[in-house]
Amino acid sequence: MSHGRSFRHGIHPAEHKEATVGLATERMPFVERYVLPLSQHAGAPSRPLVEVGARVRRGQAIAEAVGFISTALHASVDGQVVAIAPRSHPSGKLVPAIEIVADPYSPQRLPEGAALDAFALSHESFVTELQLAGLVGLGGAAFPTHVKYKVPEGRRIERLLVNGCECEPFLTSDHRMMLERTADVVRGAEIAAHHLGAGEIVFGVEENKPDAIEALKLAVGGRSAMRVVGLAVKYPQGAEKMLIRAVWGEEVPSGKLPLDLGIVVNNVATMAAIADWFDRRQPLVERLVTVAGPGVRRPANLLVPLGTPVRAVLEHCGGLDEATREVILGGPMMGTPLASLDVPIVKGTSGLLAFTDAEARLPSEFTCIKCGRCVEACPQFLNPSRLGRLARAGRYEEMVGYHATDCVECGSCSFACPSGIPIVQLIRVAKGALRERAAAAPPSALSSPASETKK
Repeated sequence: MSHGRSFRHGIHPAEHKEATVGLATERMPFVERYVLPLSQHAGAPSRPLVEVGARVRRGQAIAEAVGFISTALHASVDGQVVAIAPRSHPSGKLVPAIEIVADPYSPQRLPEGAALDAFALSHESFVTELQLAGLVGLGGAAFPTHVKYKVPEGRRIERLLVNGCECEPFLTSDHRMMLERTADVVRGAEIAAHHLGAGEIVFGVEENKPDAIEALKLAVGGRSAMRVVGLAVKYPQGAEKMLIRAVWGEEVPSGKLPLDLGIVVNNVATMAAIADWFDRRQPLVERLVTVAGPGVRRPANLLVPLGTPVRAVLEHCGGLDEATREVILGGPMMGTPLASLDVPIVKGTSGLLAFTDAEARLPSEFTCIKCGRCVEACPQFLNPSRLGRLARAGRYEEMVGYHATDCVECGSCSFACPSGIPIVQLIRVAKGALRERAAAAPPSALSSPASETKK
């Protein structure tokens, strides 16, 4: 039993990390075709800088940011652009994408440029560089990194929290990152903290990764502004609000962001990507992906070029077992089930998990027995049962008064429910509908007839 720092509530799903935790990262072989969606991040899709027929080099910018909440996109291979057209996206939608046929005679080396002195840059230039590098949060949310670092006027960032929890079952890519690229993780954190003006850097790592904790402690050395904190193994320890509560015992107020506490939270892989850009001038063109689950024949941790088809990655890992019924992009708690294997690996892809009937079968749903287990599990101290009932009844506006917008969609409620009610899915649909209504009407149109104080 872990006795490290933690937050209240949460759940303890089986970890299932043993198949890949000891596997060193290997490089995914290059394939023939790559599809790079222009929307691989929160915000506005990128705008193409190339035309059909253009020859591109690995690491070359092929799309630029459109507005501030947008970021650049780079070619993940040497090759030729054969299409700029709608293609299947992991979200299930058709989205504009740049399709590249790889040059079969190229060694596909990523050029390394002369280092840029990040510490000599102005803060504005630093933010611009992050946007040009195409960096996004690599923990799964894919929020453009430069947006987090553009601190609003009058605000101050005092602490940088580097997230190495990786609390989702099966996933071990962040673990391998901390072991294999420790110096780059620490280097990226130094650069980021300098430009944020943060006087304290904390690496938060769950205690089921003792080797990663030791590696980071060794890399941090005697730096007084840096420390590594071991955290209890619990889900969703890696959610930024839970992580802040575990490390400092502080709560991000309802409707607020870590920024309001003077904190920025970023994933360990994002830190390494910052080091790649400033020390080697290498943009984000590939990422670490855990391929695991009972349905895949050869689990692995792979360094995969963006745009690689999911089908090709699974074939490289020996293919799928005949009993496989579902493939998930990400972790089992918050990941996206794929409708097709002919979609690409994107910037936010942390894992590919293949599940058989035993794991993918939906539980039979029964009437809520008002046991309160979902309330005990919710790390945000909401009443998931009530939110789920309101969502099912289509009473979305009433959910606002019950703090539905504070739900982080971690899935703890659905996991804990003995009646098999898909609570988080109901809430997710309702939140999506509320966002659409808010975009179509002024905020005052959304009423809050009910109100409940969170426990």
